[in-house]
Amino acid sequence: MNRVYNFAPGPSTLPLPVLERAAAEMTDTNGTGQSVMEMSHRSKDFKPIIEKTETLLRSLMGIPANYKVLFLQGGASLQFAMVPLNLAGVNVGEARKKAAYIDTGVWSSKAFAEAGKYVEARIAASSKDKAYSYIPAAPAPAVDDAYYHITLNNTIVGTKWASVPDTGSVPLVADISSCILSEPLDVSRFGVLYAGAQKNLGPAGTTVVIIRDELIGKAPEWVPAMLRYDIHEKEDSMYNTPPCYGIYIIGLVLEWLQNLGGVPAIYELNKQKAALFYSYLESSKLFSSPIDKNFRSLMNIPFVASGASPDKQAELEARFVKEAADASLVNLAGHRLVGGMRASLYNAMPIDGVKALIAFMDAFEKKSI
Repeated sequence: MNRVYNFAPGPSTLPLPVLERAAAEMTDTNGTGQSVMEMSHRSKDFKPIIEKTETLLRSLMGIPANYKVLFLQGGASLQFAMVPLNLAGVNVGEARKKAAYIDTGVWSSKAFAEAGKYVEARIAASSKDKAYSYIPAAPAPAVDDAYYHITLNNTIVGTKWASVPDTGSVPLVADISSCILSEPLDVSRFGVLYAGAQKNLGPAGTTVVIIRDELIGKAPEWVPAMLRYDIHEKEDSMYNTPPCYGIYIIGLVLEWLQNLGGVPAIYELNKQKAALFYSYLESSKLFSSPIDKNFRSLMNIPFVASGASPDKQAELEARFVKEAADASLVNLAGHRLVGGMRASLYNAMPIDGVKALIAFMDAFEKKSI
């Protein structure tokens, strides 16, 4: 079997032991004589699967007892609407509530735009002035803000918050899709955390929401049932059929992570991987990082061929991506909105993959300059 090194930003690489176990259990999961894809979500066979997944997530993240864990659908993008609807929704005729957003890239901008349909959202700070290459200082929330929203890791531009802002009594909401479980995180600092699964958790199709008890049940009656946290919490994430297979795979990934030593262990490995790659970029005459050193992501590392002449740079970068793919280093093209290249080094990317990429880049540089 020839496995490639997959540097995609999502859906992304999964741990090989997880894929192999899922393959072995495809037609007979846990001795039930059936696949998870065939199980009733309300059956005695599936209940232990979702309960184990939640228990593992709570343990690995240190989720306090006064927080609920929800397994939903719609991706992190649906949370762009669910957050304002549930935390700051109002009835027709009532004054709209306020919310603060820190604009650090495409996804935070989309979250802000969606929230503006339901609340009086404002950009409290932005790094757009420098192509989102840094994280701006976070001003204190207004006393009448219903919540304060950040994107903890910015998948497209490759920045991360160096520290969590203190928002006092105003609930802090964070999109952690591309950094969940990659390093320790104090859940108690947040009112709501949400993440699409397709980066560090499992396959696309499942969204994890972690929400403090006191923030549940605030949505006005007109909000559709499928968009209400209280409905999903009351029904234990089974108001409708949940993404059963995705939840099962998440459980296997969490078990894999636990066996590695949990979040502290993977954090050390992630720091090693990122340090190797950033160190190479610092020494390279062809490639460089466009991101402020103080805010560089561990998970998503954009890079450009800045050592090439301006008239040749785009052509050289396209050739690099193609030749890398031919060498089994795939999905290295940068996001269509920013160009260049990007290597996503999620939890499941082995350090050997990073070393292989650096070796290829070094060889490519020597023949291109």
